[in-house]
Amino acid sequence: MEAGGQRREMQCWWVAISFSLMLSCVERASAQIKYSIAEEVKVGSVVGNVAKDLGLDISSLEERRFRIVSGAEDAQFEVNSNNGVLYVHRNIDREELCKRIHPCIKNIKLVAENPMEIHYVGVEIVDVNDNSPSFTDEEKIVEIPESTLQGKRFQLPAARDPDVVTNTVRMYKLNHNDHFSLQIREMGEDKVPFLVLQKTLDREKENAHKLILTAIDGGNPPRTGTLNVTVTVLDSNDNHPTFNQELYSVTIPENVDRDTSVTTVKATDLDEGVNGKIEYFFGGELNTKLYDTFSLDKDTGEIRVKGGIDFENMEVYKLDVHATDKGQPPMSTNCRVIIKVLDVNDNKPEIEVTSLSKMVSEDSKPGTVVALISITDQDAGLNGKVICSLSDNVPFDLKPSFQDNMYSLVIKHKLDRESVSHYDVTITATDCGVPPLSTSRTLSFDVSDVNDNAPQFAQNPVELYLVENNEPGKPIFSVSASDKDLNENAALTYRIIREESSQQKNAVFLNINSDNGQIIALKSFDFETLKTFQFQVAASDSGTPSLSNNVTVNVFILDQNDNAPAILYPLSSNGSAQGVEEIPRNVNAGHLVTKVRAYDADIGYNGWLLFSLQEVTDHSLFALDRYTGQIRTLRSFTETDEAEHKLLILVKDNGNVSLSATATVIVKLVEPKEAFAASDVKSAAKDDEESNVIFYLMITLGAVSVLFLVSIIVLIAMQCSKSTDYTSKYLPETNYDGTLCHSIQYRSGEKRYMLVGPRMSIGSTIVPGSHANTLVLPDRRRPSEEVRA
Repeated sequence: MEAGGQRREMQCWWVAISFSLMLSCVERASAQIKYSIAEEVKVGSVVGNVAKDLGLDISSLEERRFRIVSGAEDAQFEVNSNNGVLYVHRNIDREELCKRIHPCIKNIKLVAENPMEIHYVGVEIVDVNDNSPSFTDEEKIVEIPESTLQGKRFQLPAARDPDVVTNTVRMYKLNHNDHFSLQIREMGEDKVPFLVLQKTLDREKENAHKLILTAIDGGNPPRTGTLNVTVTVLDSNDNHPTFNQELYSVTIPENVDRDTSVTTVKATDLDEGVNGKIEYFFGGELNTKLYDTFSLDKDTGEIRVKGGIDFENMEVYKLDVHATDKGQPPMSTNCRVIIKVLDVNDNKPEIEVTSLSKMVSEDSKPGTVVALISITDQDAGLNGKVICSLSDNVPFDLKPSFQDNMYSLVIKHKLDRESVSHYDVTITATDCGVPPLSTSRTLSFDVSDVNDNAPQFAQNPVELYLVENNEPGKPIFSVSASDKDLNENAALTYRIIREESSQQKNAVFLNINSDNGQIIALKSFDFETLKTFQFQVAASDSGTPSLSNNVTVNVFILDQNDNAPAILYPLSSNGSAQGVEEIPRNVNAGHLVTKVRAYDADIGYNGWLLFSLQEVTDHSLFALDRYTGQIRTLRSFTETDEAEHKLLILVKDNGNVSLSATATVIVKLVEPKEAFAASDVKSAAKDDEESNVIFYLMITLGAVSVLFLVSIIVLIAMQCSKSTDYTSKYLPETNYDGTLCHSIQYRSGEKRYMLVGPRMSIGSTIVPGSHANTLVLPDRRRPSEEVRA
């Protein structure tokens, strides 16, 4: 008991020394770090500081989401994202992880983001002597005829030890006895014990011998396992079967058909009769799965395939075959059959994808990693060598890793969501077998939007023709812009740019709906005081940072017939349009009696005045010029003509709804002498009346001149400030022939709009909807789109 405790203490001390030595064995080769750690260490034991060995900034590990991205098979290890320490997360059993494979290396993939870095760490699981050799059965009974000659060998069961290299079975020992010794033979990788007869047996003296076979491994301290061997001495059957060869080796392809013959073992016996008749059996020490894989004909020794043969599950099968005669006692011998399996290309490559995100930002830089690709093929050699490719016409590329069949899916060139918003990337893995097998997998990526497109207006500048006397608070126009981006990056708001410049000072009388761009006039505009102005509207999106664009709106106020004609002459002292004219009776036909003067503040047809006689005492005496307002005699006066005549003159404009005014002229006929005298008397009064008329006429002409000069200045300023070929000109035209009239032309695009005075041709074309005050004349300039309100 004490010896056992000392042995365990020595074992723990050895494990601790080995563990410390392994932890110090950290190497860095071809961009990969390799650690060594003993199996069965405590959970939480430190493997190594990965971040320090990789040269990573420890303070940024948690922010960069430093983690293991390998599959669940690597759950034995975890990495601390705070300090970069790789530690044991679960109990490590090398025999469970790697079975008989040596060395036992587990590869771990670690990823750090922002920027994306992929690191590979290899951890070698070092075997410790934690398993003792063991036998399949606790006791082995060996029957030996007493006639057996010295030197005869009898195979004993081999011990099994899951440990590898030096920790597996190294030697066997047999307890001291007078008749038997132990011989060890190597068959492949295994050491097989044989019981050798050293001294002739005598059943009559001793019919059974009790032996103990001890298997010892190469650990420090070594572990052992025992088997009780009972040798039963039989009566003579003095010749045992003999195989023509002790070791049979054969090769078969995997997936071979069932009932296919593998090989035939052959043994001979020199005895005759039943003592020379041989039967064949599999050794009882075989793995039970082998009985489901192969069958043995007990009479012929032919071995056939019974189950499925898969190279990926087992590359080599080792069978022990016993040949036993039917003598009494029976004698037997054995041989080993080694069956090697040839790989065929029967496994398609497998694609494992670790997708970092299904959404890729359109401003991602070329070379950005979007997914990690791992390709595996269970076949061997060329059958397991895989070539990976991507579908055509995608902005992605496969970047191979320094490890075979490891790739990173990276962005090849700049993305544009407005051109392509979704990508289906097909990854195809094809092995090099004959015929080749392939596997495809499709990854879907959506391109997320960034605010890289400014709002755009369909037309810039925009022309707005607004009829005067609009209703305040009502919409007069709307602007609309579009944005190719999505969501908040395409959510537009509108605002009017308010500046102190003379061109945009009228923008204070406008308001805009920030959501739909609808423009509302806060006041009613009057053509007689304002004919044109411009303002700018800005459209801004809701992205970060916000992008915007401007559009210039040129507003033209259109005239409406809202001013009635004003009588300038005749005009009495009390302000009424009434006057008295005295003429001699002896005047001839065509004599100018007087001239009615009137003014209309409107322009074009709205300001074009026509005169007509509404009432007259005698239609044969007087005529009124329709355009000038001159009243002339039609004939000479006679003695029968009345001495006083009343003329009611109607002055009206040519608007769609005409406005008018009336003037009354009383014509008195006097004798020539009286007329001369009366003219002297009236001259003083008439001078006063004429001076008043002239005064009002001068005021009116001055106002019109000032308005004309302001219009010219505004027009020149607009032409100097605009960079487009847009043109708007006011061409003054004065025609004062009894009536104050003026005309203004608008030029825009394909049409030219002219507001005309009284001399304009009646046959000119009137634009519908313009209240008959605008003429359209052809223009050879290049077209531009017009907007009318």
